[in-house]
Amino acid sequence: MDSASEGAGEPGAPLLVLHDVQHVYDDDGVQVEALRGVSLTIASGEFVALVGQSGSGKSTLLHLMGAMDRPASGKVLLRGRDLALLDDDGRTAVRRREVGFVFQFFNLLPTLDLLENVMLPALLAGTRASEARRRAEELLAAVGLGALGGRRVSGLSGGERQRGAIARALINGPALLLADEPTGNLDTHTGSEVVRLLRGLPAARGTAVVLATHARDIVAAADRVLTLRDGRIEAPAAADPR
Repeated sequence: MDSASEGAGEPGAPLLVLHDVQHVYDDDGVQVEALRGVSLTIASGEFVALVGQSGSGKSTLLHLMGAMDRPASGKVLLRGRDLALLDDDGRTAVRRREVGFVFQFFNLLPTLDLLENVMLPALLAGTRASEARRRAEELLAAVGLGALGGRRVSGLSGGERQRGAIARALINGPALLLADEPTGNLDTHTGSEVVRLLRGLPAARGTAVVLATHARDIVAAADRVLTLRDGRIEAPAAADPR
């Protein structure tokens, strides 16, 4: 497969729908209810901040949105498909082609240079090396790292690593980008630069962005803020009419 995924849908159209999602995990023999009936809709091209105290269920919710885990009950629909009904190969394909991930600690591979890190998801998705390189070089230029493709991770600043991680997350043209505390390991100035970069994605690429965060500037920049408390959404969850 040499082309990027289908990418984002029509702006404002429902992209991701969660209906009465519940999730339980085992904590050393104790059953913990991480999510208790979460229902929400994320529209294409929407920028959503997910806030709440540690342990409120934010990371669990992102994992379910990104097909990294299955809910105990309820439905997670991406473009109308129930992710829980996909087999392991199907869920892997969703993660590679339709969803991008950005983490607090970057998760770049130290044995690869920056360009190779950005190329990797495209290669894993079956893209030819020449096309993967072209896309990666284009994305690195777009995030201001065009001159640093040959540099190893150890030679990059925290902000450069996070911008590289964002480029990597976008390499397959995902419709949905999920970020878990993407500025949590950065200083205030660098974090603000990363926020501006992420905030521009819906307009520039039509990508829906959902971020779990405590950062006030991300919350202020969001189209919508969802508050999780004890595994439940407190804020209005339905997408605003466009």
